Amino acid sequence: MRASVVVTGLGVISPIGIGVSEFWKAALAGRSGVSAITSFDPFPMDGYRSKVAGQILDFSAERHIDSVQADRVDRYAQFALVAAKEALADSGILMAKENPHRVGVIVGAGMGGMVMGEREITQLYQHSRPHRVHPNFIPVITLNSASGIVAMAHGAKGPNFTISTACSSSAHALGQAMHCIREGRADVVITVGADASITPLVFAGFCSLRALSTKYNDRPEQASRPFDRLRDGFVMGEGAGALILESAAHAKKRKARIYAEVAGYAATSEAYHMVIPREDGEEVATTMRLALADAGATPAQIDYINAHATSTSIGDAVEAKAIRQVFKSRADKIAISATKSLVGHTLGAAGAIGGIASVLAIHTGQIHPTANYDDPDPSCALAGISRSAQERKVRAALLNAFGFGSNNAAVVLARHAA
Repeated sequence: MRASVVVTGLGVISPIGIGVSEFWKAALAGRSGVSAITSFDPFPMDGYRSKVAGQILDFSAERHIDSVQADRVDRYAQFALVAAKEALADSGILMAKENPHRVGVIVGAGMGGMVMGEREITQLYQHSRPHRVHPNFIPVITLNSASGIVAMAHGAKGPNFTISTACSSSAHALGQAMHCIREGRADVVITVGADASITPLVFAGFCSLRALSTKYNDRPEQASRPFDRLRDGFVMGEGAGALILESAAHAKKRKARIYAEVAGYAATSEAYHMVIPREDGEEVATTMRLALADAGATPAQIDYINAHATSTSIGDAVEAKAIRQVFKSRADKIAISATKSLVGHTLGAAGAIGGIASVLAIHTGQIHPTANYDDPDPSCALAGISRSAQERKVRAALLNAFGFGSNNAAVVLARHAA
């Protein structure tokens, strides 16, 4: 019999709040964290088509973690450290009482240390002084820098790795952490999604890809509008989410509070296109079906879907079509919300932050609204999408996350039977 895997701690850094309490209060109020980018010094913003993002404007790493740790890592890893610290405190785990080789760290990240990466390469080419490249450049920009520093901060000596599958990275991290515990390789996994890529080059790249919203530069808070008829692209965001996963037996032994159970997971590839999903929605539907099967759940048991819903024309319509394929007539009875409408698309952190919203929906019976859902697009209208917070008993939730590279993930979270 496979081990049940539960969530016992949460931590978040987001454009609508630092800390779970602040994040959830703002989310239920439907508050947008999208704001205007004032500049990419030394580049003026008039060179960019899009000029808005889900920015964390009041973050100071030194207020939350040791200044030595903060100085050793890039902004995305600082986010990861702070979120993980909150999640561990929330879980009540005392590392001094744990076998460190039974505590793992799995991080999902899309881009890695881009802040330092861009800065150092710019200085190298401007000044032609290779001997002045920052001595920690390599360990800071590697994608596993966050997982490494989180493990070092807490003495976690179990399985440690980073998953990078673009926008689905941290949903896969949740699924792989579940497998790690199910298979007996760890009792606890500190699971994190983090990204901080609102940088001159990355932002320019997404603008060139014509993936970002450009119509709402003068109304930033209205730019991220999943499922709405007037959506015109996604809004970049930054942040981190952390969830402490552990075996139910381990959690009960230490009398931990259990938020929810991680009941199922599926990972697939459409093997179709680097950026665009198949328009028939069949592969997305297959991913959801496989996750339900892994959880031993039926479509009738899902009460909430935290949609991937990036606010792109094709993506939102494909996801809605896939939801209808899986849930059929029940598709209009399920509560659905898009966390990205509030914080933007946090890339590698998106799955973890959406996972936190899903866990809190199960735990509190409250579902946050989808902001800017003013004019439902008939091609992706679903009755369960609401501009207002909903109160509903959630037995199980489905978390969707789809990434560039034709990569799909789905995670089932459920109320844990004591």
